[in-house]
Amino acid sequence: MPGREVMPSTVRRSSKKAQATWVKTYDSALETYGEGDRPRRTAFAALKHSFEKVGDHWEPKEQKGPSDPQAAGSYGEREGQSAGGVDLNASKEHLYDLAKRLDIPGRSKMSKKQLGEAIEKANNRETAKARS
Repeated sequence: MPGREVMPSTVRRSSKKAQATWVKTYDSALETYGEGDRPRRTAFAALKHSFEKVGDHWEPKEQKGPSDPQAAGSYGEREGQSAGGVDLNASKEHLYDLAKRLDIPGRSKMSKKQLGEAIEKANNRETAKARS
């Protein structure tokens, strides 16, 4: 299974279900599209549909669906940046709770957009720390 061999460390630190989603999607996309970046992007898109990145791993989302405007578009129609696994479609309360878990300072005064950006930065820091 090629998907297991190229699985990102953040997925390796996640649940068996998240890992299975990654592997199944990656392997299918590899068979469909061939080598290149598309199988990896496809696997992340599938992962983001059911999971959100929290710190250095992925956790099940409260509600399945696209996590940000880019994830909602078709492959050829996507524009802008991904939110890096942060579920921007979640409620502000949910984002606030994640920010609290990640110990993000100033979270009580942040807008929903600011919370999403701060969570993405905190996730990136946690991932970098876990990799070193």
